[in-house]
Amino acid sequence: MSEQNFSDIPQAELLQWLARGSLKQNLLRAVRLWVWLRSLYGEGQDHVFLEDGFTLADWKNAFFSSTHPKGEAIPQFHDSNCRCAKTTADWLFDTKTGLNQQEWKYSLLSHVNISNLDEILQKRLFGVTRRSLQADLQILEELGWLEIREQKYHRVKSLPSRPITTKQNSNELHFLNQEDLAEIAQNLSQKIGGVQRFFFKLDYVVTAIDQVENWQDELRKLWSQTPVPPISLIYNSARLKDSVECLVYPVCIYYVQRAVYLCAFGESPDRKTDWYNFRLDRIENITPIEWTNPGIPKSLQQRYHQRNLPNPEEIELQMDKALGFDFYLESRLMLLRFERDYHDRYIQDTSRHNTFKLIGYQKAKSLIQSSVINSEQKSELLKVFANRSPKDAYYSLQYRHGDNNVTMRLRAWRPKVEILLPYDLRQRVAADITKEIGLYHI
Repeated sequence: MSEQNFSDIPQAELLQWLARGSLKQNLLRAVRLWVWLRSLYGEGQDHVFLEDGFTLADWKNAFFSSTHPKGEAIPQFHDSNCRCAKTTADWLFDTKTGLNQQEWKYSLLSHVNISNLDEILQKRLFGVTRRSLQADLQILEELGWLEIREQKYHRVKSLPSRPITTKQNSNELHFLNQEDLAEIAQNLSQKIGGVQRFFFKLDYVVTAIDQVENWQDELRKLWSQTPVPPISLIYNSARLKDSVECLVYPVCIYYVQRAVYLCAFGESPDRKTDWYNFRLDRIENITPIEWTNPGIPKSLQQRYHQRNLPNPEEIELQMDKALGFDFYLESRLMLLRFERDYHDRYIQDTSRHNTFKLIGYQKAKSLIQSSVINSEQKSELLKVFANRSPKDAYYSLQYRHGDNNVTMRLRAWRPKVEILLPYDLRQRVAADITKEIGLYHI
């Protein structure tokens, strides 16, 4: 018999975990599983008395009223005091949970788009067949909440790990990498005088939302294992225009620049790097594999045997060294010139990256002299630089060469910025601009 109690609040994170996939499709079942857990491990009126070793029939007899139908069909409304009469909203928004209906709906809809949420909330949560309840028990057993012995269900002694959503920590935002933003969200996450005053808008271009939910749920399960297994994933690479198999170790998930990515170590689609950021909506399949699999890349095998598997701290360290989310690409020096007026209005006193530093005119000139090896290119750049004003703003920084997000940032600054270094990036941007101008000339 478990000595632990289940008092978790049904917030989106817990319901997503219980949904085991698309919360949009499985919301009712996720809420129903939460009620199951209250009945099995809850306190007071939530708890139903059951011997340690029970069947579905035993639970139904303890949970529903004596008038509850015994058949296989969906029970009709027969007794307002029977728990099968309660709507989903009745279960969610009572004094025990302390949840405010409007705030809970807003929180859930910010996690997943459910157009008919009000309709779902009015459905009878336990107005389901016996087969559905049996399936619920099977899911709880698969999730580690129950054990089957001699064709009977037994409570577990230690409750499985899951997203903790108690009232005390449901609003924690430690995952935000900007401390001031996390503090604002913490202070203003609740309504003031009945009005929501803080909104957090993210650009999100992904349309395969259900698929992303499925993969993050699958990864959550894998990360709960000890040791975490490597995986074989099938990835639809936009760059290669083909689907490729990659054997990798999944490290963590990032939301960056309009999409969600899995950072993994092992094989990249083009086989040029050990690390790679896989966009979740482009992953076609994930299959866990054994550490003994001979196809695992040598670099990953070595780290496993050395008990030094890749971790999120390595990623953060590399991103601190150079601008760009593709932290595994080559780090290079960049030299930029901003028009003074534009700089003073939009660049000055902003934070771009740890290495993004304002430098003087002479320092910029010395970087060109010391950084360019090709004498012809150096001569060309120095001639260009001689025609630039010392009053303009010059910045040096380290960046990841080939990172698409860096390229997009530079495009957003045009034509108020000039790339002086590196030479090949300057030439590539000049070629892009020439091609773009051709689109606007008849």
